[in-house]
Order: sequence, then C-alpha cells, then structure tokens
Amino acid sequence: MYLYVNGLFQKETEAVISPFDHGFMYGVGLFETFRTYQGHPFLLDDHFVRLQKSCQELKIPFLYNRDEVADIISRLLELNQMDDAYFRWNVSAGEGPVGLQTEGYDQPTTIVYTKRLSVNNDYLEKRLVVLNTRRNSPEGTSRLKSHHFLNNIYGKREVGNDPNVEGLFLNDEGDVTEGVVSNVFWIKGDRLYTPHVETGALEGVTRSFLLYLARFVGLTPIEGRFPIEHMYDAEEVFITNSIQEIVAIRSLDEHLFPGKTGEKFRELLALYRSHTGSLWSKNDL
Repeated sequence: MYLYVNGLFQKETEAVISPFDHGFMYGVGLFETFRTYQGHPFLLDDHFVRLQKSCQELKIPFLYNRDEVADIISRLLELNQMDDAYFRWNVSAGEGPVGLQTEGYDQPTTIVYTKRLSVNNDYLEKRLVVLNTRRNSPEGTSRLKSHHFLNNIYGKREVGNDPNVEGLFLNDEGDVTEGVVSNVFWIKGDRLYTPHVETGALEGVTRSFLLYLARFVGLTPIEGRFPIEHMYDAEEVFITNSIQEIVAIRSLDEHLFPGKTGEKFRELLALYRSHTGSLWSKNDL
C-alpha cells in the first residue's frame, strides 16, 4: 500500500516519522476520515475547513488547497490500484524538544493513509448498546478530531469487535453524546433529534450534512441535551459517520426500532447518496 508522507508517495514499509514528533509524544495532531465515490472526495471542503480550523487552535500551520488535496487523493487511488477508498488525512505537530511546548509549530507531519472500502449499507443494521464507559470532556472548548482517542478505545473494548454493534456514550451528566465512532440521531414525529456538541459530541461532517438534509424530507432538526430515556420511544434511530454513511439501528438495549425498513431512514439515505458523486460541501446545495 502506498502512503503520502510530507510530499512523497511511499510504500508503507518505507514510511517513517521522527521519534520527536509531538503528535506521537503528546498527541498534538488531528485527522479527517472520508471516502471517494467514483473518484470524487465527498464533502472534501467541509472536512478540510474543520481540519484547518482545528490546526489553527493547536498552532499547527496548515492551509487547505482543494486542487492540491484532490491531486494527492487521485494519485493515491492510482498507485494503490483502487477505484475508491477510505482515506485518513493526518496532520501532526512535527518535531519538537522533549517537554510541553507553548509556542506554535513550524514543520508539521502530514500522512495520508488509504484503505479498501468494504461497507455496503444496503444490508447493514446495527444494535446500539449503552456503554458503562462515560464520554470524557473535550480537552478544550469543543471536541476536536484529534489523536486523543483513548476514551474511544475503552468504549470499543467494552462493546467488542462485532461489526453489527455500536457502543453509545453518555457523559457524566447522563446526557446521550455519541457512538464510539459515530454521531447518533432519532426521530419522533416530524422532529430529528441529535445531541448538541456541548454534551461532548464531535461536530461530525456527516452529522452536519444530515442536519442540513433533514428539511428536505420534512424533518425539523433539534440539537439538545437528552437523557437516554428520550430515545426509548423513538420511531426511528440511526447513526452516521463519513465512511459508513447513515446506518439504521434496530435496537437500543431491549428497545426495538424499524432499522433499515424505517421510512425516513430510507429517504435520508437515498437523498444522501444522490449527492455523493458531486458535492464538495453542504453549502453547494
């Protein structure tokens, strides 16, 4: 498999980083995961606007250039002989001395990973299980998609490796937050509910896009703080991320839902997929 590392396309066996990279030493790094459809990187602008903003917060220099990013993506597809792929675009702080650094960084490390896609949501449903592990508070004012993933790892270890099960985090106040690798939604009447980012949930790119799409299928999006009981009598439940798209939930512990037969789930998934081959941003709609 070929990677992109600081301007070079290298085989994975050749790629190296410095042991003094603060992304490795102190977790000062960020990433975006996205996928292509017929070679098109769906919602690329939205992913990289978030990445650029997060880099600014961590004092890592990064400036998004769509043409340059798209060219790297296209080249990696070609080198790895893939029509489409899962991409992880990783930017870490780069080298620094041993010890915590307060000033900004000037030589970040950029690594772009690829992986073959294996998801087919036409046949995918999941069970949602409430975790005993609580969602930790964000390190700053809001959650970044950063290298700080230990809380997610604890949640994943608790729920296990069954691909048909997703763990659901509550925070210390008992609010629903998000899945181990997903945002969560549920429907009651004509309202689409999802936890506010103030609960500790990540402001996912697919989450934001789904909130935007809601009005096209007659749903009013509601962001807030909700106890787990608020979900129990939902008419439909689903989760989202940028690789798996929208995934229907058939049960939450002992509570059952329509899963992939849900009317609004099917409408939203169809609408979502109608844009995957062309949109650079939700703002293009």
